[in-house]
Amino acid sequence: MNKLIKIFNILLLVNLLTSCQFIDNFKTSVIKDNNEKESKAKFKNKETLELRISCGQGDLKEFLEKGWKVEKEYSEEKICSWKSVPANKKCNMERDKGCKITKPDVIGKETYYLLVK
Repeated sequence: MNKLIKIFNILLLVNLLTSCQFIDNFKTSVIKDNNEKESKAKFKNKETLELRISCGQGDLKEFLEKGWKVEKEYSEEKICSWKSVPANKKCNMERDKGCKITKPDVIGKETYYLLVK
């Protein structure tokens, strides 16, 4: 019984030592990880900032004066304010809560800026 355990241990050790594929795959994965870290380090010097100006509130001037540059810009329609209106002519909004309807009042523009320094 003791001899069988020793033989099994020796066979297991030989099997682990001769499995070259495992070692080769491990080495290539380590090399790939090092290359990815170097490429990420090159882009870390660039700072990015996403700025959102909606309904004419906010200013981009102060960022441009500090040296930021606009890389991308896009805008979307946005509802700036809402108003409450009665659902029908007989509705008293102060007394009956169920007859009040909320509708968009002012529709404006929301602009997104991607700034790079």
